[in-house]
Amino acid sequence: MAYAAMTRDEAQRSIRIFYEAVKEDRVVSDVRKVVLAYSGGLDTSVILRWLIETYGCEVIAFAADIGQKEEIAGLREKAIKTGAAKIYIDDLQEEFACDFVFPALRANALYEGTYLLGTSLARPLIAKRQLEIAKMEGADAVCHGATGKGNDQVRFELTYMALNPAIRIISAWRDAHWKFDSRASMIDYAEMHGIPIPLTREKPYSSDRNLLHISHEGGILEDPWAEPNEDMFVLTASPEAAPDRPTYVEIAFEKGNPVSVDGVAMTPAALLDHINRIAGINGIGRVDMVENRFVGMKSRGVYETPGGTALWAAHRAVESITMDREVMLMRDSLIPKYAQLVYNGFWFAPEMATLQRFIDSTQERVTGTARLKLYKGNCIVVGRKSPFSLYSEDFATFEKDRVYDQKDATGFIRLSALRLRIEGMMKDGR
Repeated sequence: MAYAAMTRDEAQRSIRIFYEAVKEDRVVSDVRKVVLAYSGGLDTSVILRWLIETYGCEVIAFAADIGQKEEIAGLREKAIKTGAAKIYIDDLQEEFACDFVFPALRANALYEGTYLLGTSLARPLIAKRQLEIAKMEGADAVCHGATGKGNDQVRFELTYMALNPAIRIISAWRDAHWKFDSRASMIDYAEMHGIPIPLTREKPYSSDRNLLHISHEGGILEDPWAEPNEDMFVLTASPEAAPDRPTYVEIAFEKGNPVSVDGVAMTPAALLDHINRIAGINGIGRVDMVENRFVGMKSRGVYETPGGTALWAAHRAVESITMDREVMLMRDSLIPKYAQLVYNGFWFAPEMATLQRFIDSTQERVTGTARLKLYKGNCIVVGRKSPFSLYSEDFATFEKDRVYDQKDATGFIRLSALRLRIEGMMKDGR
């Protein structure tokens, strides 16, 4: 529409739109230094090069070591070769285990009754440290590699906005200058620029590993009917290949936190790494699920969480003899909400802090030891004990006892049934 044919209001609106577009272009040109959450995988490798070409900016790569093991090897050389001006590789394993995994364990958090939230718990820690590096480096923007369809974009950006509302956020997959429409086109770009990538056209699924788990999704896993190939799994043996004899393990807890395995005290990260190996050998912790993403679609994910699965079972076992019935019922009613908040990226939200304080108050006496039997994919609780045990053999025994009068149950049952009796009488017209 020509300006002459516009009303005054329409013309002013058009000018405002033009001005905002010009201003946006200026913002793009003003990006001088970006801190990129860098894993060395396909997405962030391509994004690193794309940032330099698109924004003409300096890129500081940041890789959080949260238990990826051999995946960390070669990251420094790869990032610099791809164009990064500098790379930080920070060991955050103890912080991850102590301040993110263990609080969720104290809550027995499970998303949709199945997923132990390995990726969900890692993202807010990575984003928090990324912001700290941006401040140290004087960077004016941060960038992540999450797609516009997934959950991680929300987790990263909610953390950015909660901890530094003024920081500029570049979300590559949603950026107006992003030119890739598939991972296949990104593979082409990586090959053209000589960027080594960890996936191939034959195995185009992506994986994300940390101390708590490894996730697999995309590519050949997008058919929810297709069984995953056995060569995909990293942390767990198949149940068929697991040892023919069971492994027994004892895990001790103090105030809801695991502190030792088989009597040996360990730091949080060391303990998680240790129990991962024991449980993984025995085929514990494989999950294949279709989950509901925060953005609204369903997604198929395959997870390996061997140590987390064992710790979850052991923690519940110690709780079973140390927690009051009504406190446990109230806490358990909040597990779906806790897991939802973590999954959706609200780790640093005020409601999350409030909920965590309540969860932690329920764990004051969750101290004791659970004994597990690990056998071919099965994690079986076979014993539990605690100095704060509420279990009393004197009360629970089926043998003769002197502390419980069974006749007392008559009045208890009649009172419990009173409303049911009244309803029944009304129906009968009595």
